[in-house]
Amino acid sequence: MKYIKTLGIDLAKNVFQIHGADGKGKCVERKRLTREKFIDYMSNLPTCTVAMEACTGANHWARKFRAMGHTVKIISPHFVKPFVKSNKNDRNDAEAIVEAASRPQMRFVAIKELEQQDIQTIHRVRELIVKQRSALANQIRGLLAEYGITIAKGIGHIRKQLPNILSEENKGLTARSREIFSEQLERFKSLDDQVDTYDKRLGTIAKQDERCQRLMEIEGVGPLIATAAMSTIGNAKVFKNGRELAAWLGLVPGQRSSGNKIHLVGISKRGDRYLRTLLIHGARAVVYTSPKHLDPRNQWIADKVKKKGSNKTAVAVANKNVRVIWALLTSGERYQKFKVGMRKYFSCATSGKKEVNTPNCSAEESLHPAFAAQSSAIGI
Repeated sequence: MKYIKTLGIDLAKNVFQIHGADGKGKCVERKRLTREKFIDYMSNLPTCTVAMEACTGANHWARKFRAMGHTVKIISPHFVKPFVKSNKNDRNDAEAIVEAASRPQMRFVAIKELEQQDIQTIHRVRELIVKQRSALANQIRGLLAEYGITIAKGIGHIRKQLPNILSEENKGLTARSREIFSEQLERFKSLDDQVDTYDKRLGTIAKQDERCQRLMEIEGVGPLIATAAMSTIGNAKVFKNGRELAAWLGLVPGQRSSGNKIHLVGISKRGDRYLRTLLIHGARAVVYTSPKHLDPRNQWIADKVKKKGSNKTAVAVANKNVRVIWALLTSGERYQKFKVGMRKYFSCATSGKKEVNTPNCSAEESLHPAFAAQSSAIGI
């Protein structure tokens, strides 16, 4: 067999295109194999670097090839696209994968372990059920409107109002329509029960995982976000810092810069949309409750809401939470809410001095129960 240093594979369900290159990048192998022949070929191939695009089945094949002794690299498809020559086909795609994998500054995707795959499967199934429940709720609301019955937006209003509507005779529903809506209500309850079942599974996983327990100490992070972060991120040490992780999740501004002109736009929205959405929704709860607290973090959030609005502030809080998640996963430490900046923030209560860029403390604030509790927590 010819010496192959890097093998690029264009994955598919039944047909696999391979492109092998030697140490100088010259093509020494180019084949199109069926699934059965592909497995035999890889089993007999001497150890080399195997590169693939991140797509369906990539993690399975990566684990399989890694067990054979190969060095496996997974590349995001949009990093491979610039290396595709001429028209797009399987042969050119496999060659482009080899070219992309040979770049010294190329970024690679971490391989998911089976435990991560299991947790992610639960999240994906739950996500679909939630979408089906939302679609059913919207259909029920729209159909009832044709009978002159309106229900406010929100899953909770369907749960509360629909049983009452079906039990009353003077709401303009016919016997046939009432029967149909009763069936819809049962279907809605069934989806509700399924969502609760998966929520309990994720809660159990979060309780059994020490890393999830530490992540849930962060404001705005619960069992859903903690387990989703563990299944998506995995080994956080593959990221050099928290900002790189935030950029990987699409929570940093995109750029349209040229020359010496820096132009920032909205967040890039790259990476896993599901986890990014959960993080932002969790941050919304933190933003909503921030006026009730006096610690520096919540005061910073309250100031941001006044200047930028609640939506941009929620994204900013999600960005901060991702950086904290990276720090906790890489260091193994527990989250310490009042460790940084608390003494400086409350120094005005004891010395009467005002610090630059810190909120002023009034006499009323110094007597606030939350202020007293937080002060005693840091020993001032």
